[in-house]
Amino acid sequence: MPHRIPLAVALDGAGWHPAAWREPTARPTQLTSAPYWRELARTADDAGIVFATIEDALSLGGRSNEADAETRRDRARGRLDAVLLASFLAPHTRRLGLVPTVTTTHPEPFHLATGLQTLDHVSRGRGGVRIVAGSTAQERANFGRRTDGPTGLPASGRVEDDPALLAAFREAGEVTEAIRRLADSWEDDAIVRDLESGRFLDRERVHNVEIAGEFFSITGASIVPRSPQGQPLITALAHQTIPYRFAAEHADLVFITPADAAAVAGILDELTAPEREEPLRVFADLLVLVEETRAEARAVWDRLQERAPLTTDARVVVGDPDDVVAEIRALVEAGVDGVRLRPARLPADLDRIARLVVPRAADAGILAPDAGEPTLRERLGLPRPASRYARQEVGA
Repeated sequence: MPHRIPLAVALDGAGWHPAAWREPTARPTQLTSAPYWRELARTADDAGIVFATIEDALSLGGRSNEADAETRRDRARGRLDAVLLASFLAPHTRRLGLVPTVTTTHPEPFHLATGLQTLDHVSRGRGGVRIVAGSTAQERANFGRRTDGPTGLPASGRVEDDPALLAAFREAGEVTEAIRRLADSWEDDAIVRDLESGRFLDRERVHNVEIAGEFFSITGASIVPRSPQGQPLITALAHQTIPYRFAAEHADLVFITPADAAAVAGILDELTAPEREEPLRVFADLLVLVEETRAEARAVWDRLQERAPLTTDARVVVGDPDDVVAEIRALVEAGVDGVRLRPARLPADLDRIARLVVPRAADAGILAPDAGEPTLRERLGLPRPASRYARQEVGA
């Protein structure tokens, strides 16, 4: 019997299909409302899904390469800040990990780090982050501090052929390291709360982070005490060699988009990093549209595609719940550590994932049981990192 895996979901507005907002089940006027997102998160939480990623971008058109992404009127536009949204959802959920997307090019690394540490505190150890490298021309215009940067994939389609994209991944690596170091800057027992002496903090257990990198510098400690997981779960999406290398060097978990189960082995070979202390967790993405029958699913898909054709490198599954379970099983047998489902329509496909797919996958022996681990890292079988500064003192 193959190993059992956790399931994740990827939440994005009205769903991953660009025409999803036009469906009768959609709620296009509620995409920036608190109740809408609370309901989505609770649906995933109640179903036993281990974590949810929340998409984000820094311009109106998102990360689309379409020339008219900023001005076209047939796409859902407007979103909530993913880190703030995840912090709002934390007290409204019990077990669900919350993994917002952040772009590393423009926000200050210190602000990203403290926001993610705050998320981990308010969720009691269920916080993570999906790191996105690079930026679009409109994102650069929104911030007004940079004029040069990536303009999309080069003609070859390879990240390594564009110096601007290579620089963006180097910067993302520096930002990720800053997030980890700032999380470590407070030792676990730095707060002593000694009422008799009036001493709140052991200042010797709060360490200044010294970073002088290619893209920024930091001197100082985080303003947020060390959070329940020690460090937030670091995740990334990778499609080719340079992003694979980034994930292997910097992430705890990577999302991949194999064309099918047979393609998994080759991707896993590219994700090896012998110097890692813990194996990289690998989740395969599936974009799913689920109906009670295949015929119903196909009819909905055809309608969506006629309105606005979807282009994606993720494998698309259009069918009944058994079709989705079969795809998950094939990926499990191919050796992935988990599967992230991208609902084509929200809330419709998330509801069907929770009500139909998850129970059938559990009955088929595919899903890892919930053993009650309190943090997201523990649910994924990852240890809690010790503060690197505490380790240095012990070894001195």
